[in-house]
Amino acid sequence: MNFGPLRVFNNDIIQPGTGFDLHQHHDMEIVTYVIEGELEHKDNKGNHGVVHPGEVQRMSAGSGIMHSEYNHSKEKPLRLLQMWVFASKKNLEPSWEQKRYAKEERKNKLLRVIASEGSNSDTMHIHQDTNFYISALDSGATVNYKLQPGRKSYLFVIDGNILV
Repeated sequence: MNFGPLRVFNNDIIQPGTGFDLHQHHDMEIVTYVIEGELEHKDNKGNHGVVHPGEVQRMSAGSGIMHSEYNHSKEKPLRLLQMWVFASKKNLEPSWEQKRYAKEERKNKLLRVIASEGSNSDTMHIHQDTNFYISALDSGATVNYKLQPGRKSYLFVIDGNILV
């Protein structure tokens, strides 16, 4: 909790037929990445979607949004990562979107899937000076990332081992 603008990093397993009933968030940027299973999202702004493995969902809670999240599978657990980031501005208009990324797009490279608002990127944006990347590395593959002075970096390995 509270690593720079990163408020929470959850590596969750949601059991079959369970989830989170309608609940509220505000002034938080929430990024969800599904690893296994399917996550259904519904909110009081009329947004509805099912997030599949390899897809990223972005929700700006802003002035307040009510939403629910469920694993409707009767047999398979759902595994996801969910990151909560403090919004850089308060009381923004809530918004939501999701995007699919093919494994080939992230193979042996860092693929930016979330960028800072105002950046010249065609990816999804959040209201905070932060970026999210995903990658699928082959054994022995190398990627480079230069951390700029004064910046923080958080790395999470979903599966396997890496050398940093």
